[in-house]
Formats: sequence, C-alpha cells, structure tokens
Amino acid sequence: MEEEIKKRKRKGKRMTKEEIEKKKKIITRTFFTLLAIVIIMFTGLIVNDYIILDKNKKTNLVINNKNVTSNLKNDVLIEDNIIYLSKSDVANFFDKYIYKEEKNNKLITTYDKKIAEIGFDKNSITINGSEKKIYAHAIKKENTEYLPISEMKDVYDIEIQNIEDTKVVTMDSLDKEQKRAIVSSNLPVKSSTKIIAKTVDRIKKGQSVIVVSKDKGYARIRTENGKLGYVKADKLENEYTVREEMEEEKQIEGKINLTWDYYSSVGSAPDRSGTTIEGINVVSPAFFYLDEKGNFKENVGDKGEAYINWAHSNNYKVWPMVSNAEAASKSLATTSSIMNSYEKRQKLIENIVKACVKYNLDGINIDFENMKQEDKDMFSRFIIELTPRLKEIGKVTSVDVTAPDGGETWSMCFDRHVIGDVADYIVFMAYDEYGVSSTKPGTTAGYDWVKLSLNKFLQTEEIDSNKIILAVPFYTRVWTTNQEGKSTSNTVAMKNINKVIPDDTQKKWDDVLKQNYVEYTDNGNKKQIWIEDNDSLKAKISLINENKLAGIGSWQKGMETDDIWHMIKEELGL
Repeated sequence: MEEEIKKRKRKGKRMTKEEIEKKKKIITRTFFTLLAIVIIMFTGLIVNDYIILDKNKKTNLVINNKNVTSNLKNDVLIEDNIIYLSKSDVANFFDKYIYKEEKNNKLITTYDKKIAEIGFDKNSITINGSEKKIYAHAIKKENTEYLPISEMKDVYDIEIQNIEDTKVVTMDSLDKEQKRAIVSSNLPVKSSTKIIAKTVDRIKKGQSVIVVSKDKGYARIRTENGKLGYVKADKLENEYTVREEMEEEKQIEGKINLTWDYYSSVGSAPDRSGTTIEGINVVSPAFFYLDEKGNFKENVGDKGEAYINWAHSNNYKVWPMVSNAEAASKSLATTSSIMNSYEKRQKLIENIVKACVKYNLDGINIDFENMKQEDKDMFSRFIIELTPRLKEIGKVTSVDVTAPDGGETWSMCFDRHVIGDVADYIVFMAYDEYGVSSTKPGTTAGYDWVKLSLNKFLQTEEIDSNKIILAVPFYTRVWTTNQEGKSTSNTVAMKNINKVIPDDTQKKWDDVLKQNYVEYTDNGNKKQIWIEDNDSLKAKISLINENKLAGIGSWQKGMETDDIWHMIKEELGL
C-alpha cells in the first residue's frame, strides 16, 4: 500500500482518502476470505478425525484387501444372514468359467482344486463328487442369478465376514499371506498419505489391524470395520503373520522331458526293467482309452504296473495317455456325446481320478483328436472340470493339441487359450505339417512352420510360455510320387532312415526348414525325404530355450537314434 502511495508521489499523483479506504477494504475482505477457507479446511480435518466420512449407502465388498464395490455388476445381496453374489460377479472375481448346466438347472463352478454344482431349489451343494447340506441355494432375481457365496467358502477357499455396522463384506483367500499388528495409540485412518486427506475410520490403542503394505513411512491397513486406509507405520507394533502365502509346488523343477511310450490298446506295456533313458523325467504310456462306445478302458495289467514301478524307481513321473483314438475312428459322435453331457463328462472324470489313485500315477495326458469343431467349447469344459479334480489329489493335467491352422476336426476343435489357461501344461504336437492326408509331398515338421505355429500359441492364443511343451517327431515320411503325379507317403522311424536312403544319395541342408533333404528315383518313382535327425531336432529345441517353454515331448519312444537323448539333455540343461 505504502509502495503504491510512493509510486503515485513519484508520478506527481496522490491517492484520495476514499481510494485508500476502498483499497483497505479489498485487502481486509481478501484476508478474511482466505482465513475462512483455512478455518473450514482445518475444522473439517479435526471433525474428520472423529467421524467416518464415507458412510456406506450400500454394502461394500472388499476382496483380499481391495474394495471392489465399483467393479460389481450387481449389488451384494444379504438375506437371512446369507450373502449372495451374482453369477457375473463370481465370474469376475473367482471363476471366469462358471457355467449354467441347462439340462439339470444347476450352476457349475470350478476354483483351484474344487468343482461344485449348486441348484436353485435344494439346500445342498456337490463338491468334487460329494454332496453336502447347506443353508441356502442359488436364487434368481430380476433375471439375475445369484450364488450363496457365504455357503461356498469351501469351494473358493475363502473366509467371509459381514460387518453390519459399516455395511462391509470382506472376503479373504486362505492361500494368501495375511499380517496383523497392534495399534500403539488412538489414530485416524486416512484415505491417502497426502497432508489433506479425509478420515475413513478411527482406531483405538490396542486394536488389531490387518497390515496390507508399507511404503515411505506409511502403512496401508484394514480396520475391524473393514475400512482401508493409511496410518504412520511407526504407530503399529507387534506385527505378526497370521498365515503364509501358499505357493503351489511344481511337480518337476526345470525343463520337462516327456516321451510317449505308445503301444496299441491290444498290446502290453514294454518291459524296460534294467534300463534308463538319459535326461527323461516324464513317461506317458498308452494305458487308457475310450472304446468305440465311449467307455473308459484301461490297458495296464501286470506289465503296466511293472512299468510304473520301473519309472518311479528311476524318478520318472508317469503321466499316461487317455486317448479317444478308437472311439474317434468309428464315429465323431462318440466323443461328441460325452463332451456334450455333464453327467458323462463327470463319469469319465471319476474314472480318470480313480485310475490315478489306483495306480499311483503322477498325472494324465489327454490325447483327444478328431473331434467336431462345434464341440470346441465342450472339450474345454471337460478340461476345466477335470483339472481341479486332479489337482486335488496332486496330479498333473497335460493336454495335447495340434497346430492352430488346419482342418475342422483336426485343428479347429481346440480352444488353445482356454486349455492353456486351465491345464497345467498344453502340449503342442509340432508335427504332420504334411501328413498322411496330404496330397503333395512336404516336411513332417519344418523349423519355419514350427516357429510360426509356436508364435501363434504365444501371441495370438496368449498362452504362458512356461505352460507349453513342444512335442517333436522321432519319425519322418518317405514320399513317393508316381509317374502319373500322385503322391503317397509311409512313416519311417528316425533310427531306420539311413537304411532307406540309397548309399549314393547326397543329403542337402535346407536352412529354412533346418533339415537335411534327399531326393532320388526308385523304379521310375520320385522319392523325397525331409529328414528328422539330431540336427533338425536341435534346431527345434532351440525354440524351447529362446521362448522359455516348459519343455519337450517326443513321439515316440523306440523310434529315436541312440544319440538323441544325450543331445536333448545337453540342450535343455537337464
């Protein structure tokens, strides 16, 4: 003010008395306005220290220390002390594959080691095949289906608390870490760590709180009222762990080296006593199959049990095949009828589980081929329902699939993304680029084709690389093109290929296919062979290391050359 008067004097002007008074009033009014704002803010903070600002108008849901209320598609319902969550919210937070079985009007839900079915008219639930009484059933309101989640704690492995005073429901997974601490003094719990933050709750000295996290001197906590907020970390004492994080142990550490030990449904398991297979850690014998009527059959016997004992004595895991080859060769409808029936799927699953227990198996390899394209989702349902049952008893689920591009019944019948998401392992059978049904000659498994297909698994299908087993062929095909131009092929084992090729035939390396190639004439017919050998397999194995895949599979034991096992072991670091 004085400065302005001086400026006016320098300019030869004087402020009038009225101007001076007017200026003083503006300054005074501005000062008191600012003061009022500060007082309001300060008063608000003080008041906020003693009341909870965010009174819940509807039930809030906190799952694993995260308030997910804003993500709910439907409100949480609480009726007669039963907490209901809508089917769509269960799908969002617990089981994205929850399924309505229309035939019996039941909801089928899976989670980790459990598969459960619950209906709309009976107070019972079936979990992993065992029925038990509960105090509620599924309900339907305004075309929305709800599950009584407070009666399904065993399914989703959670503990639930309904805090009526603050209208908060908390759900905590029992396999996740939980820490608690004691409050050392009366404290306001703030919505953030900023200087100006609302109070969401108050806690008293001696109360126990859940410690969610700590950072830069602050602790994020959950109070007894279910409120989430921040306090100074040094105000907590006697921190202790209620439960540790549960991590699922892998059956096999490091890369998997699986080989199929195939013999027909009328054959017997091979006698491998006194032998070992260098680098192998999983064997998959042909123990189980579906017959032409879809019945589950086993081909184990005394020789099979001796095989299992041999494998376990060498620390090999046993994941036998379950094949639908016999059923599919007769009719696509046989496998289809099983996949499209919940009861038939459950019967098959029960048989598989019983076989795993009976023979002390370590896992199962599902090898279903030649299925209807329209059954793709139902085959996925089979894997969704099988996996938790096997996981419950500590067994591995692996599923064989073909390359993403191909025929309707050969390739388009698999939802690789779902299978790769649900099963422990998805096995890419990277062979028969040109197979028995091909009308022109070509390689069984060219490096470029394998790499392109594998990229589709990783990028298009978005499958975790550590779940993919890359299966390679221990065989090749000898292609014969007659003088009329018709081409046919026959399969030759790797170990026999040099017996087939004439001595004077020169091998040529194809750097795109990463294979040796030979071509010669026999009785006027053109012969072509794209050879699978140590070099071609080594190139394909490099894709396992480059993409950090789970490991390798090989079809089939007995067709390989003697040097293969050592090479695979060295390349995978086994």
